[in-house]
Amino acid sequence: MQLRSLKMLIAGVLALAAVPASTQQAPSIAPKPITPPAAQATPLPAPASGAATLTKADVDSWLDGYMPYALARGEVAGAVVVVVKDGQVLTQRGFGYADVAARKRVDPEATMFRPGSVSKLVTWTAVMQLVEQGRIDLDADINTYLDFKIPARDGKPVTMRQVMTHTAGFEETIRGLISVGKPDAPLGQLLKRWVPERIFAPGTTPAYSNYATALAGHVVERVSGLSFDDYVDRNIFARIGMTRSSFRQPLPAPLQPLMSRGYALASGDPKPYEVIGLAPAGSLAATGADMGRFMLAHLNNGGALLKPETARMMHTTTLTILPEVNRMALGFYEQEINGLTAIAHGGDTQWFHSYLWLFPERNTGVYVSMNSAGKDGASGAIRTALFEGFADRYFPAPYQDARVDADTAKQHAQMLAGTYVNSRRSDSNFFKALELVGQVKVGVGADGTPLVNFLTNLGGEPIKWVEIAPFVWRDANGHGRMAAKVVDGKVVRLSFDEISPFMMLDRAPWYLSASWLMPALLFGIGVLALTALSWPIGAIARRRYGAKLAFAGNDLKAYRLVRGFAALVSVVLIGWAVALSMMMSDFALLGGALDWLIWLLQIAGVIAFFGMLGIAVWHLWLAWKGKRGWFSRLWSVLIVLAAFFILWAALGFKLIGFGTDY
Repeated sequence: MQLRSLKMLIAGVLALAAVPASTQQAPSIAPKPITPPAAQATPLPAPASGAATLTKADVDSWLDGYMPYALARGEVAGAVVVVVKDGQVLTQRGFGYADVAARKRVDPEATMFRPGSVSKLVTWTAVMQLVEQGRIDLDADINTYLDFKIPARDGKPVTMRQVMTHTAGFEETIRGLISVGKPDAPLGQLLKRWVPERIFAPGTTPAYSNYATALAGHVVERVSGLSFDDYVDRNIFARIGMTRSSFRQPLPAPLQPLMSRGYALASGDPKPYEVIGLAPAGSLAATGADMGRFMLAHLNNGGALLKPETARMMHTTTLTILPEVNRMALGFYEQEINGLTAIAHGGDTQWFHSYLWLFPERNTGVYVSMNSAGKDGASGAIRTALFEGFADRYFPAPYQDARVDADTAKQHAQMLAGTYVNSRRSDSNFFKALELVGQVKVGVGADGTPLVNFLTNLGGEPIKWVEIAPFVWRDANGHGRMAAKVVDGKVVRLSFDEISPFMMLDRAPWYLSASWLMPALLFGIGVLALTALSWPIGAIARRRYGAKLAFAGNDLKAYRLVRGFAALVSVVLIGWAVALSMMMSDFALLGGALDWLIWLLQIAGVIAFFGMLGIAVWHLWLAWKGKRGWFSRLWSVLIVLAAFFILWAALGFKLIGFGTDY
């Protein structure tokens, strides 16, 4: 399933570790490799009907037929794929280039990739180590472990369980998400700078939060008495031989030569090493072989990392928000396919795109990481196809779905139709404006089935949904499911398998629904833009034909002011569009480089948006009081409406306000 309009933001991962950088092994001294077996040591049980036998030879053959073409077609420079099975590495493969210009091939043992938010699994493992030691209580007020305070919501505190299931209720944080150079400040200072608002009641709504994950990393620091990096080095990496892995930013000098370059496209220039602001949420760099070691530990009931009962609790304690779609466990999340439940986590920086899946029932794990976003975000489609293709090849199973009758299904699709807003969002600052263009629209197709505007298959075509149970749909030609929550006969919430563990889509409130507000806003912008342009155009025309402006006194003042404010509003709106576009296209600008522009737009916006409406009303009164023609009177009404709609949108989407916390 391709998620074109859900560009999942990644944040850093700095947690607990303990082998200092000076003791890390130099890259010239190779770590003891986990050798893929030349053949299966013990025969596998007979495969299910239609299943290929899961052997190194078969997986290698399948990968060789898929990965090189997929990378070349998607303009992805390089990738690593690791498959583990029954306590051993089945295969680990490098494809393409770690450095295109130098023609340096990807080596799964020696090439480091950035797994993005897959890093969170290391942070959660660190937390669970301290849970099993009795030093962290999953259900205690998290303020117990902090040196600053997270405010309560509805009288309820944040707990570590809510943090690990992304239900603490925090709005999105974007400032300092990804930058270049060195971290802006130590983790604790970054977290104290600004505590995002809790926009949901605790435990009720999954809203993916890099801030919350970083908070967990800081708790590890506070409880253990070690820096996050030191704790992870000592208690995660050293225990299982992950000698070519680090959360440190920049990388320790011995590891830097191993780091793959990152690319937007394989044909483009390499990008600088990304620095993740909230490091425990995504700053890991690791080789494919090391990620294989991490998978093996978890598949072995925690291995050297966790006690078996702790690992089972981490893997199986799930939170059900919407039945029939994937759920969040303690750090891992479900990815159900072919009747099997994988536990998984994906991760994305700007340039690296990764996923890790564990199939506990089959004692199998798969990890993929790519060093390029790829053409039209191809890396996302490549990893989705890898997961589904692997499961269909080795763990096939037919779906035994029921069907809802056609008339009921059509009625339910009509109930589903509407505009929805993502639970993972900024709510208290100007980045809420992105919500105006990012709301999800659900319609009804000609055949009476739901149409979700941004959900397409790998071919770019809209997904065809069939209702398999009341308010539960399955992709007719794929694996994904979608489910909705109905309250008092109305659909109020929906989500689908790929995001349901950590994001919900809630019905947009009428007063902020883009279905009417976007057309109204475009109408307002058009009217004010024409009003502003009429000033210089009219002046040029009067000069050419020797005419005079037929206004004096207050009428002349209103004429000039309404056009001046229309121009100011237009400039402010263009300024916001440019600023937000620049910040989302270059994450390095999210660290404060444009604060001067944000302050300028905020000050100018208050003057422009409120002033425009006041001047427009005065102009309307003068137009209808005086002897104006019908067109002048009509246009004065349109100006008032335009000013009103723009002010409404500016207030609703936080373009009016002061501050650079976001």
